[in-house]
Amino acid sequence: MKREGEATESASDAAGSSDPTVAADLVDAALRAALVLGKDVADVPVAAIAAEAGISRSTLLRRLGGSRAELDAAVRSAGVDPGGQPPVRVRALEATAALISESGLASTTLEAVAARAECSVFSLHAAFGGRDGLMRAVFEKYSPIQDFEEFFNHPHGDLRDTVGAFYRVMAQSLSREPRVVPALFAETFARPDSPATHSLVGHAGPRMLAVLGRWLNEQIRDGSIYDLPAPLLAQQLLAPMVFHLFTRPAAEMAAVPLLPDIDTVCEVFADAFVRAVAVERQPTPVRKAKPPR
Repeated sequence: MKREGEATESASDAAGSSDPTVAADLVDAALRAALVLGKDVADVPVAAIAAEAGISRSTLLRRLGGSRAELDAAVRSAGVDPGGQPPVRVRALEATAALISESGLASTTLEAVAARAECSVFSLHAAFGGRDGLMRAVFEKYSPIQDFEEFFNHPHGDLRDTVGAFYRVMAQSLSREPRVVPALFAETFARPDSPATHSLVGHAGPRMLAVLGRWLNEQIRDGSIYDLPAPLLAQQLLAPMVFHLFTRPAAEMAAVPLLPDIDTVCEVFADAFVRAVAVERQPTPVRKAKPPR
């Protein structure tokens, strides 16, 4: 499929092979309107196409013979599927995630996303309000927060079993392609003062702490773990698995000897967390019956 910008520029050249009942200027107008609105041609209102062509809606319909079906057919004949692509928002999220995973956050400009998503920069602004909005939407879709929320919304067993199961969820979430979260962490460590870092941390940090904080506070109230500040407990819980999962691909490529499988890693780190923060419950002393007098 041709990119939108390419299709707009070449529609007139392709008119010779398009539907002869529809003028090339109307095909060009439809493609330009789709580009501006960030929509497929089939989803662009007739009024918007008419405005782009500089004619009234009624005139456009008259030239099309009363139905836009002829226009869609002409667009298809010009080499562009009028309704074959997902919406701009979907394409942009997928393109941004792929670029972040491949090249990092700093290289993921709106221009690069637009080229990859086959849309215009204007349509990205219309869909997300700018780069910060786009990055937050990508993080929302590809971060593990929703997986964590779903996990802690269901009851679990004892502390050790819950932590082990949570680590398995982490392993699945943070190992998925595209690897957006590792790239975002790398940006945070490399450029802690950048606007992008401030925006993402400000958006995701409180939400992540709220998800984990509720469960940790429940464990404190139940007397299962020590009453420590929630941010420190969250770091104690997350840090070993995060570091392992982010460095594991490199370790596997380097053929690091004795690297355990991921299930074993989850079990070992779960044991370590419980040993670090669990309150040792004292056995209830058995009272001896007093001898009868």
